[in-house]
Amino acid sequence: MTCREAVEAAAGRLAAAGVPDPQWDALCLWERASGQNRAAYLAHREEPAEAAWQEAFRKLTARREKREPLQHILEEAWFMGLPFYVNGSVLIPRPETELLAEQVLQDCAQAEGLRLLDMCTGSGCLAVSLAVQGHFEQVAAADLSPEALAVARRNAEQNGAAVEFYQGDLFAGLPQGAVYHVLVSNPPYIPSSQLDTLMPEVRDYDPPMALDGGADGLVFYRRLAQEARPFLAPGARVYWEIGWDQGEAAARILTEAGYRQVRVWPDLAGKDRMVTGEWTC
Repeated sequence: MTCREAVEAAAGRLAAAGVPDPQWDALCLWERASGQNRAAYLAHREEPAEAAWQEAFRKLTARREKREPLQHILEEAWFMGLPFYVNGSVLIPRPETELLAEQVLQDCAQAEGLRLLDMCTGSGCLAVSLAVQGHFEQVAAADLSPEALAVARRNAEQNGAAVEFYQGDLFAGLPQGAVYHVLVSNPPYIPSSQLDTLMPEVRDYDPPMALDGGADGLVFYRRLAQEARPFLAPGARVYWEIGWDQGEAAARILTEAGYRQVRVWPDLAGKDRMVTGEWTC
């Protein structure tokens, strides 16, 4: 069997399993199994595939056929141009979350001395990328899950990011008297009744505690709006990622909690993706 035949056969099996982009995934798995990069594969694809490569490839492909996320198999995801280690303890960083990071960087580009907090940090993709690409005096991150924080710390180290990590239920683990000028969060926001409808890669492999936003998906937004206030400096800005149909409700939560200049931002598809506000008290 040639390298090309091995990849094409695997792509066929992945397609039959319902994998959304089977050819791409097969090529990525082949690179990992064989040690070939894409250029080497293209140059030697008609050559016989080594037996050891085929066996390693078979095992990796079998995992993807079960809809285990490609990023979990490779133990890597990219966010804001940076590599992140991922496993089943954290959500896989997603492209739409980059819009949140980009908005924060844009809004804070000219400011100095800002302290930023990433709440529900998960893999640390927001905190780490903002620490690396922004000009913040301090970046802190918090999560309830010790396992997620272990992943986030690893990502901060491998990307050379100076981030302080705290474990606890939302703000409970933060130092007494800590105050921040920027709060970012991508909290759990899937309504509990919708968890079973998610694609298998999310439903079966992402940690449920990072997905379940309660009966209406808004539990953590209500808590964030209220519990953040003692930790926000006057004029502090909050940035939340939200579900595509949660813009109006999330904006109302912020407004009713005393935040001003509340705005809902769309993603590239025109769907609600982010809500921002300013703490003025």
